Amino acid sequence: MSQNLVISEEMISNKIYFIRNQKVMLDRDLAALYGIETKRLKEQVRRNSSRFPEDFMFELSNEEFANWRSQIATSNSDKMGLRYTPMAFTEHGVLMLSSVLSSEKAIQTNIQIMRIFSKVRQMLLDTSEIKLDIIQIQKKLENHDKNIELVFSYLDELTEKEENKKPRTKIGYKK
Repeated sequence: MSQNLVISEEMISNKIYFIRNQKVMLDRDLAALYGIETKRLKEQVRRNSSRFPEDFMFELSNEEFANWRSQIATSNSDKMGLRYTPMAFTEHGVLMLSSVLSSEKAIQTNIQIMRIFSKVRQMLLDTSEIKLDIIQIQKKLENHDKNIELVFSYLDELTEKEENKKPRTKIGYKK
């Protein structure tokens, strides 16, 4: 693989958005990574529309588009050329793009993107496992708190009993 085809993981990761509860990449970002015009990418997708069902690719609604723009705080110069709502590609859609874009750069870029999606998925799984561990620890701590409260209530009962007892008469030698 030639050096100019390598794209940093961070650059790709920064192009993954969470829209409609899915991790997606937008057409303009993919086109930039592939080194082609967004118009050309969209043409290939439309020519091969049967390869891109709704769970592979969808167009953002106007509301999603406006929300996405506000999230990334694009400058006016960056917004130029965005006359149409972008296409959003899920992981499977990005994978399918490699079948309609056949340049060497597109193939190598897709391989990198798939690796990043896998890493993101693994990070989410790891995060979920950590959350489950934290929940288990919290439950144990709640039980410990209840047990400690119970011990203190028993101690309170014992000290109350001691205080309420009649004084004992002392036995033994007096000085």
